[in-house]
Amino acid sequence: MLGSHAVQEQSAAGPCPAGFVLGLDVGSTVIRCHVYDHATLIRGSSAQKIESLYPQAGWVEIDPDVLWLQFVTVIKESVKAAGIEMNQVVGLGISTQRGTFITWNKKTGNHFHNFISWQDLRAVELVKSWNNSLRLKLLQNFCRVLHFFTRNKRFLTVSLFSFTNQHVSLRLAWILQNLVEVQNAVEEDNCCFGTVDTWLLHKLTKGSEFATDFSNASATGLFDPFKMHWSRILTSLLSIPLSILPPVKDTSHNFGSVDEEIFGVPIPIVALVADQQSAMFGECCFHTGDVKLTMGTGTFLDINTGNNLQHSIAGFYPLIGWKIGQEVVCLAESNAGDTGTIINWAQELDLFTDAAETEKMAKSLEDSEGVCFVPSFSGLQAPLNDPCACASFMGLKPSTNKYHLVRAILESIAFRNKQLYELMQKEIHIPVTKVRVLG
Repeated sequence: MLGSHAVQEQSAAGPCPAGFVLGLDVGSTVIRCHVYDHATLIRGSSAQKIESLYPQAGWVEIDPDVLWLQFVTVIKESVKAAGIEMNQVVGLGISTQRGTFITWNKKTGNHFHNFISWQDLRAVELVKSWNNSLRLKLLQNFCRVLHFFTRNKRFLTVSLFSFTNQHVSLRLAWILQNLVEVQNAVEEDNCCFGTVDTWLLHKLTKGSEFATDFSNASATGLFDPFKMHWSRILTSLLSIPLSILPPVKDTSHNFGSVDEEIFGVPIPIVALVADQQSAMFGECCFHTGDVKLTMGTGTFLDINTGNNLQHSIAGFYPLIGWKIGQEVVCLAESNAGDTGTIINWAQELDLFTDAAETEKMAKSLEDSEGVCFVPSFSGLQAPLNDPCACASFMGLKPSTNKYHLVRAILESIAFRNKQLYELMQKEIHIPVTKVRVLG
């Protein structure tokens, strides 16, 4: 939708030739491409599963070379499925998973390591260390005093700030501390950092474009949404050089064109957007109080806060939803890290053969017979905020069977959703106008 919006904006000064728009969604588990016509009807689609790599316990990575081949393949397949030619495509927009990042050599374009996923836990000790550090506590207390005297919301937000594993910040700090090749490249001013959107833009344009948008930048934990630029305080605190970070552009923007050698024709890149913000836009959550609950790899609960940034004590964090021209829409978000991952895991254990079976299995019982499941392969997020929490079954008995386990798993997702919704009602003081649920 953002891609279509951008093409319409781009053509406002004159007639737009009939054409098609590509919408790319690079999620945590699937990469998709849809071909939309001028009436925003899907004319063709293609999808491929994204394989995560687990080189060590708690580490989650994605092979960038495989992802790039999949990205190109789904575009070609969807265009073919739509029965059109590449020269009929007038623009493409890209929605991507957030918090997954990579660094690469500025001169050669070669990456220094695999994508580090937003689910990765390698920086868990850094997170604990920083959240308990004297420096962070002094910063929080100083900002608390400044907020008392100035009532400036920016100081309130910093006073409530704490690091999480899902933010890029400390995982990037870990890379800078542990990979000598990256350290050397930074010293030589030859290192680029990017989330998935920035890296795909770099690849599509063969290195001629280096940028991200406000929605992706705001989800890194390195961005100041009040000043609308990278945070000098956080980057200085973590010794992350600003020189490696990409310029931040509007969500709907002319990001250059796809290099002609890739698809035979240059295709304008007209939108970059983070996946949860894209879902808010796609579900038409345009008004203050509109809520979106996405159950994908994880669960993400977002509320539109208008043009006001809001932060909570227990785990709602402020984001930029999108910026289009002068319009800036803000969100407050919280999440549970494991939803779809639990279903996939249970399927791999042969508790069922197809996820569609789980409803019938759960309904065949009156209850789970006291069996509970803790859905925390990547720790427990808000409101508990325990990165070390382990996934577990409790209440097992000799009479427990796989039906009880499946029901407990499904109930755990519902309970986590309820926790997030109750936290939002308690700490984000905005009346809910509507709730959109998707997956």
